[in-house]
Amino acid sequence: MQIQIELILLVLSFLFFLSVFAGKASSKYGVPSLLLFLGVGMLAGSDGLGVQFDDIYIAQAIGTVALCIILFSGGMDTKVNEIKPVILQGVLLSTFGVLITALIMGVLVWFVLGKTNASAGVGFLGSLLLASIMSSTDSASVFSILRSKGLNLKQNLRPMLELESGSNDPMAYLLVLTLVDIIAIGDVPSLWVIVGKLIMQLAVGFGLGYALGKFAIFVINRIKIGNDSLYPILVFTFCIFIFSATYFLQGNGYLAVYIAGLVIGNSKFVHKRSSIKFFDGLAWLFQLIMFLMLGLLVNPHELLPIILPALIISLLMIFIARPLTVYLCLLPFRKMTFKAKTYVSWVGLRGAVPIIFAIMPLAANLPNARLIFNIVFFCTLISLLLQGTSLPIVARWLKLAEKSQNVSKLRDFDIDVSNDIKTVLAEVELNENTFEVGNRLMDIKLPDNSLAVMVKRDEKYFVPTGKTELNPKDKLLIMTDDYDSLQEVYKKLKVENKN
Repeated sequence: MQIQIELILLVLSFLFFLSVFAGKASSKYGVPSLLLFLGVGMLAGSDGLGVQFDDIYIAQAIGTVALCIILFSGGMDTKVNEIKPVILQGVLLSTFGVLITALIMGVLVWFVLGKTNASAGVGFLGSLLLASIMSSTDSASVFSILRSKGLNLKQNLRPMLELESGSNDPMAYLLVLTLVDIIAIGDVPSLWVIVGKLIMQLAVGFGLGYALGKFAIFVINRIKIGNDSLYPILVFTFCIFIFSATYFLQGNGYLAVYIAGLVIGNSKFVHKRSSIKFFDGLAWLFQLIMFLMLGLLVNPHELLPIILPALIISLLMIFIARPLTVYLCLLPFRKMTFKAKTYVSWVGLRGAVPIIFAIMPLAANLPNARLIFNIVFFCTLISLLLQGTSLPIVARWLKLAEKSQNVSKLRDFDIDVSNDIKTVLAEVELNENTFEVGNRLMDIKLPDNSLAVMVKRDEKYFVPTGKTELNPKDKLLIMTDDYDSLQEVYKKLKVENKN
């Protein structure tokens, strides 16, 4: 048994290494890292290197925990003042949008599967289940791609897209759960019963998420922990407590953790910065684990027979169902341009969440569950490959991309400031052109609202004064008020912003 555990750890570390390097390659070539994580899992799986993983229940458990953490982290990173102007649009897309998408795609999937050999007895309820599984945009994909690409979008599109993707999983989950129960039992309950259950779970999830988020802030700010490193662990404990407690109180745990993340992330509490960074790393770790696991779970040879119907379903989702849904939901918002609505429809990314939801029919042993899983997996690959790689290009094509406020990342100065402090930190390497008027710091005459707070020379750090003589290759840590002031600093120092 000990050898088996060590072997598992060795294989996992090897897969993690591959995935991390795949993530590095993704930023260079524009391919979403999550797609490459899936690829690494498929390469290592039964049709590749032969790693066997087929435990549906473990996969479902890992997926549930991962989604819980990703949604909580996404909520913590979302600023309420940014989503306020678009909260109505986001809520409509995350509720009615999911329902409309499921209904449109249910009919289309039923038609497509009825015309292909892949139908294998899939009826309208099975088609509706498949459509419901794919009805929500994936929070992990949207958060990671939009933020890793550094996209700055006009008309408040980015916060609206993040709000939609972070809050629409609960609606899709309830639809999937309801349809799985209906197909398993073989009896269709009253429509009012279904609607009442949906409303109750959403209401309880929202209420408990908000109340327990406030309670978490109250406890964190009043408890005295001797070891500061335990504060992020305390926040993590609240995350899993809120999810599980909401589940047992008949609410939707996914909505609860997202709302709680919003409440906690937009409140002041002890060691907030370290907690947010902890969850950011934890969310990426679980995204990696989740996509690797899902890649291992699929058998690539099973995808070959369903390529044609799955490709048709993917294209119908991308070019018909998603745009129709977006245009219908956003019809009342006349100030929102047609180009903006078109871009929102293009960011209908499918990712790990639909695949996790597709595990539910497998766990319930429903007819055609494996077929549904394979089609959903294939559609996810197409979505990430087609939409995920083209988000910046489409934004520029529709003239919705704003000029990004690039700041050189801090590599030599391991320093950060609280998000509550409105300041910008940047790292600047000096060159010969900097010293045309003198090599003392006072000779450079930085803008009044900008400071050189630290210098790195070779491997030594020191705090400069006005009389400090600077050399080429010195690195300055600059603190200033805003990005415009930072651009002035670059001009004064005669250096380029290397990002």
